[in-house]
This record gives sequence, C-alpha cells and structure tokens, in this order.
Amino acid sequence: MPLKIDYQPYTLHFKFEAGTSRGVLTEKTTWLVKITDEEQPGVEGYGECGPLKGLSIDDIPDFETQLAAVCKLFNGLDLEVFPFNLPIILEQVIPNHLPSVRFGIETALVDYMNGGTRSFFQNAFLRGERGISINGLVWMGSDEFMAEQIEDKLSDGFTTLKMKVGALNFDQECRLLESIRSRFSPDQISLRVDANGAFDSDEVNEKLNRLAEYQLHSIEQPIRSGQPELLTQLSASSPVDIALDEELIGKFDYMEKFSLLKKIQPPYIILKPTLLGGFQHCREWIEIAQRLSIGWWITSALESNIGLNAIAQFAAQYDNSLPQGLGTGNLYQNNITSPLTVHNGCLYYTSANDWDLAPIQSGWITA
Repeated sequence: MPLKIDYQPYTLHFKFEAGTSRGVLTEKTTWLVKITDEEQPGVEGYGECGPLKGLSIDDIPDFETQLAAVCKLFNGLDLEVFPFNLPIILEQVIPNHLPSVRFGIETALVDYMNGGTRSFFQNAFLRGERGISINGLVWMGSDEFMAEQIEDKLSDGFTTLKMKVGALNFDQECRLLESIRSRFSPDQISLRVDANGAFDSDEVNEKLNRLAEYQLHSIEQPIRSGQPELLTQLSASSPVDIALDEELIGKFDYMEKFSLLKKIQPPYIILKPTLLGGFQHCREWIEIAQRLSIGWWITSALESNIGLNAIAQFAAQYDNSLPQGLGTGNLYQNNITSPLTVHNGCLYYTSANDWDLAPIQSGWITA
C-alpha cells in the first residue's frame, strides 16, 4: 500500500511570557505530520512543520490550506520512500516557499524509514553516549526577570549564554552584559547576542563598538536582511564577530547560497532547518561554509520536542565543538514528553525516558 500523510495543529503554551524583538510570545501553533502505511501497522513517522511568526517565509494566512494541498498531492501519488528517492520526493512534491513543510515531511519520512522510533541518525547522541553542548537562552523582559534567568542558566552549568538585544533600552541591555562580564571572564562564560536585525545602518557601528567592550563571542544579524553591501563591510570591520541568521532565509539555490557567503564572508552562519527547508538545504550551507572557512552552528526555532529531537540528532552528525542553539525543550507547559533532557549545559537523549505521544493520538486530519 502507498504511504499516507495526516496532519494536525498543536498549540504549545509557554511557561512564561517570552519576550523577543518581535513581541511577547505566550503560545505557538505548530503543525505535526504523521506518515503511515496500512501494510506496516504500528510504524508511524512523525515530523513537525512549525513556521515562526514574523520570520519564516511560510508564515502566511493560508498555511493550513497549503499544507493540506501538499498532503493531498502526496497521498494521491501512491508513493513509497527509500533513501535514494527521498530527495526527489521532497523536490517534486513540496515547493520551496514552504520550507517548514519540507522539513516536517522530510523528518517524518526518515522516521518512517527507520521504523517509526523517532530515530533519524545513528550516532553517539542517540545512543546516549554523549551530549551536545548548547547555549543558555535569556529571554527579554524586566531587569529582574532577565537577571533571574542568567542566574538560573549559570547555576545549571551553562558556559555560553545568548541574549537578545535591540528591542529594550540599549543601555539596560549593556548593563546586563556588564554584570555578567564583571563576574566571569570570556574563558569562563562565552556571551552571544542576537539583534534580529534591530540596528539601523546609521547606528550599527556605534552599537557594535559599545558591545565589543563586553568581549562577546558573536552577534547574530545586527542589521535587517537584504543589505549585503553593509553586511560585507561589517563582517570585515566589526569588533564583534558577525553571524548571519535571517540573511539565509529564502535562499534555496546552491549557487545563490555560495555567492552570498563568498561575498559577505561572515565569521559565522546559523542554521535553522525549519526556516531553511530541512536537512538537505542545511547540508549545502554547511558544505559551503566549510569550503569558505566560515564557522556555523544549528539552532531550533521554537519547535516542540518532535522537531527539536530531529534537529538535535542532525546536529550530532557533525564534529562541531561550538555550542548549538538547542535549549528550547523546556519552554512549554504541554510539550511532547521525550527522552531529551538538559544537564550541565548539554542536551542529552536519555533512553530511560520514553516518548509519550498520547496528547497527539487524536485530531489527525486526512487531506
């Protein structure tokens, strides 16, 4: 029998008001997909399509309609999946303007091919033999709230902290950075900041010089995307290393990716599989970055544990010593229970903990 895709919306509820440069988040609706075959009862491959509001190119009003159309097309093709035809299915069935759908269906297909066990890549992380070093994310909010988060992350053993900048009072943000740096040297605590494109062109150099006082590891996307000339200048001259994030979104052609990185020559790029169109596109970015001696790390995009698990296993395929951005599993009150745990600044897959898919056993929609 051919493969069949069902989907369902699943609303994740934050444990707190999560402040970002694009507003305060209290919930996030994501879309789960499930792949089955009547001839393989009990084998279910799961994936997650979770466009990020205000950032993903498929954050569109008719997202469900377009997701349903892709599922209907898939279900009408009498498909079987093998490693050799997986890229063909993804390319032919899912348009580029739906990168989160491509990521979700890609992971569901890989999960199905591996027996429906939420196992994507056989590596030491999946076997529970080693963890993945991750950064501790500090959300925007009051001085007290941000200071409390910083203390919690430090007590939890994180040695890399990431803080948003550009949406609150800049002096306030600098005071928080100064409070950390006055206690810990760069050898003890590495500091990353993410501006989400918040700095204007006439102020960016001044602010980068100010941030450099705190001996930061890097700054993500200091200016809004679509300004390659200015980004090229900043990558060459900034006292804080630049990491491209939003700049990569919407780039699917290999040569376009290569030309962008060769021109700008950023010290780092940041890869979000949900926003970039899945693992194959991320592999291309990594290959290009390594050819051009550009550093990189992988980041989740507020997925549930369904998507986060797949991203973590993908990240573990690479020998990358930089802390990854995968510490989002504890954000939600109603996340899917999984073997993912965070301990001493690392993400682990603890086989002693089982998946609990009971919350998503009903509500599936067949297109």
